[in-house]
Amino acid sequence: MSELLKGKVAVVTGSGQGIGRAIAIGLAAEGAKVVTNNRKPGSTGAAQMSPERLAKLSKEEMEWYKSAEAEQNGDAETTAMAIRADGGEATAFFGDISKFDVAEQLIKTAVDTYGRIDILVNVAGRFGFSNFEDISEELWDNVNTVKPKGYFATMKYAVPYMKEQGFGRIINCTSRAFMGDVLKHAEYCAANAGVVGLTRAAAIELRQFGITCNAFGPFAKTRAAYELDAMKVAAGFSLTVKEGMPLPKYEYTPTPDYLVPFLAWLCTEEAEKVSGSVFTLAGNSIQLHSDPVVCASLVKQGEEKWTVEEIGQMAPRALFSNYTSIADEYPL
Repeated sequence: MSELLKGKVAVVTGSGQGIGRAIAIGLAAEGAKVVTNNRKPGSTGAAQMSPERLAKLSKEEMEWYKSAEAEQNGDAETTAMAIRADGGEATAFFGDISKFDVAEQLIKTAVDTYGRIDILVNVAGRFGFSNFEDISEELWDNVNTVKPKGYFATMKYAVPYMKEQGFGRIINCTSRAFMGDVLKHAEYCAANAGVVGLTRAAAIELRQFGITCNAFGPFAKTRAAYELDAMKVAAGFSLTVKEGMPLPKYEYTPTPDYLVPFLAWLCTEEAEKVSGSVFTLAGNSIQLHSDPVVCASLVKQGEEKWTVEEIGQMAPRALFSNYTSIADEYPL
């Protein structure tokens, strides 16, 4: 066991399985004491594969699905047990972080059990797929109450402790979907864009207190990854904006432990100047996203307002001479 994070206490939401589990175990391996979390004891089960959709899988497809599911299953207690078995310290906490009182109790559990809270990694999340106009209020709320609401809730209660001790590391899980996506999950894109905005706002406001806040978009084997493969067969509609558009296969997706070294480093004293950044992590690839910048402008001198005719004359040359729409990147 390394001592890179010795003396630090971490809370990792959504750490019953997949990416969160790998991060919790990885932080513990670096010496941190960890509070693990997911909504309830036992596996949370399928997110999108209803019995009706499962019935559409062939025998071979069902066998593959069950194997992938078994590989990912777990909860906060099984993760904590794995940490303790490796000689680390961990405590499990079950509860839905989208409820403010639960988020408060989660952070309080870390402080009451280990005396402090240094690191908060938010990985909990939900997802769904739907044609844009068919997204229901239930689907929208199901996804967006965790991201960004639940992330804000845990941050809200962790920040006062971090301020008091003059140190804090917050890492939020987003997705490249915050930029829009070829997949039909607009509600998920909105949720992850919210995470990026929340992360950047927190980074700016909390920098003076020794607290950093960053976001990462992972590409790794998770429940979402294997369910996406199954949904290609069972969804009953095209999951992508264009029929037949290729999607990454579960078998070729890196395991989540590849994400851990960089995220663990972000939790160290050495990473004190890295804040407000968004990274995409895939296998051994670490990508830093650029900040949004103004790339063109159109200004009229004086107080007289633009006319529509003037805009029509000037905008094509001044604003849109080198313009490409994001929608054109995925031609139908």
